[in-house]
Amino acid sequence: MGDNRQSFVHHALGGGSVADVLLWRRWCASVTLLLSSTALWILFERAGYNVLSFVANVMLLLVVILFFWAKSASLLNRPLPPIPDLEVHEESVVKAADMMRVWINHVLMIAHDIAIGGNLKLFVKVSLVLWLISYVGSFFNLLTFIYMGILFSLSVPLLYDKYQNQIDDKLIIAQKVIQTQYKKIDNNVLRKISRSSNKEKKTQ
Repeated sequence: MGDNRQSFVHHALGGGSVADVLLWRRWCASVTLLLSSTALWILFERAGYNVLSFVANVMLLLVVILFFWAKSASLLNRPLPPIPDLEVHEESVVKAADMMRVWINHVLMIAHDIAIGGNLKLFVKVSLVLWLISYVGSFFNLLTFIYMGILFSLSVPLLYDKYQNQIDDKLIIAQKVIQTQYKKIDNNVLRKISRSSNKEKKTQ
């Protein structure tokens, strides 16, 4: 039963190396991700170091090391630094463009349903999500938000993998409560608004 749960969660996360890292199956990679993200967050958020200056200094150090490595290699008959061909393949660009196209089309379809179709329920859902993002964003900046996302990604899948039955029971109860409250709002507010808007359209 535990293996079935683990395979389900692993498959839901994509079933690849990313899933292994998020489920702490690659312990070294998970620890590296946690420590590096924590170090970067402390460096930029708490120490007040500038992101642009940090990137520029790292690139400068890398260029200096590679330059002197190549010069010393030619003088001492040593192998050159093992740098792969720095080239972006067309297949990678096409895949990224296809993924972006799917997301953009989905967003445009939602905008069309709200603006042209007058989908009131979808409008309320999108408004609540955007308000929630704005409300959470007022407490954290982008870097802290990304860092919190990494922490959640390294903890939530692992906890759900271990305590799936208990979490599913709680989620079912929460879903029933949310559905009950949504039906009340739908019956008392949304349907009345949609009926009044339909009456206005008919009179026009």
